[in-house]
Amino acid sequence: MATTIVALRETVPGERRVALTPEVAKKLRARGARIVLQDGAGASASFPDSAYADVEFAAAPAALAQANVLLKVQPPSLEEIAQLPEGAIVIGHLQPHLAPERIRALRDRRITAFAMELLPRTTRAQAMDVLSSQAAVAGYKAVLIAAEAAPKFFPMLTTAAGTIRPSKVLIVGAGVAGLQAIATARRLGAQVEGFDVRPETKEQIESLGAKFLDLGVSAAGSGGYARELTQEERDQQQHALAEQLKAFDVVVTTAAVPGRKAPRIISAAMVAGMKPGAVIVDIAAETGGNVEITEAGRTVVSANGVSVIGTTNLPASAPVHASEMYARNLFNFLELSLKDGAVTLDWDDELIAKTCLTHAGEIRHEPTKALVDGA
Repeated sequence: MATTIVALRETVPGERRVALTPEVAKKLRARGARIVLQDGAGASASFPDSAYADVEFAAAPAALAQANVLLKVQPPSLEEIAQLPEGAIVIGHLQPHLAPERIRALRDRRITAFAMELLPRTTRAQAMDVLSSQAAVAGYKAVLIAAEAAPKFFPMLTTAAGTIRPSKVLIVGAGVAGLQAIATARRLGAQVEGFDVRPETKEQIESLGAKFLDLGVSAAGSGGYARELTQEERDQQQHALAEQLKAFDVVVTTAAVPGRKAPRIISAAMVAGMKPGAVIVDIAAETGGNVEITEAGRTVVSANGVSVIGTTNLPASAPVHASEMYARNLFNFLELSLKDGAVTLDWDDELIAKTCLTHAGEIRHEPTKALVDGA
């Protein structure tokens, strides 16, 4: 019997992405799966129902009741979990650290839940890496927001009134979002520097035409993430960064670790030392922010006229391409288990085992289990 794969219209305010695009729906149908979509599931991402071929449409409760596999962008609500058949599979960005009650509901309904942010960061997993694909969108959009908010041009301009010097832009963090931000700021003509505590990022930053800002602190870690700084290292970094920030017109902060609070990098005192009119865009606002005075979803203007923009859910602001990349990521993950229209989970596969959050009435991810049991 063919596996029924379901996708819904996302209900979180401001969320415009969809987990299943027409392109990926067609690929899943070609592999023998049955597709059921909620009416209008892709409309906010500019994918009308008419763009989907050979799929069925239903209201959300009816679609959920048929689901063997549910694909999501945002985590399912408690109501959606309750409407799923016991033993169904949920695949998406599940944010296990934020809502213990949601994890309990998945466990108690015996749902097999795969949290894509838990996917191992290996070469084989790159085509499934939702964090990277969506971070690329966030880095791009953050620079556009900064350019719009900045009181200066980004590029150097030669005019009849004289030469306009380019804006000086600093990108903090050289992960996927940071590197995309660097590339975008360079395309806009800014004078760009990049900073990261991981020394191996120097070559990547310079390959994009930016200068590496060396603050004398190295925190090379494992799994592509920086290790936690010692207090002495943190103090050294803070002092050096405070001095450097005074020269920049725009700063974009991108430092984040999945499942943990964003590292605090720029203090209120450092903001107070920046030039009037400077702009900071904090991509990490939703997880506490890299800037002490960041407020998620708001622009805070400091006493000295520095604007700190706490961006939220930037990928949703480019829903067409963000959805296309996200849906392909999910397809590549699902393809590990989808054979002849049926899903068979191979628990010996590291990508499946380590991405699993709940299965058969148990919480499989130990840090989440400890969080839920302790809540």
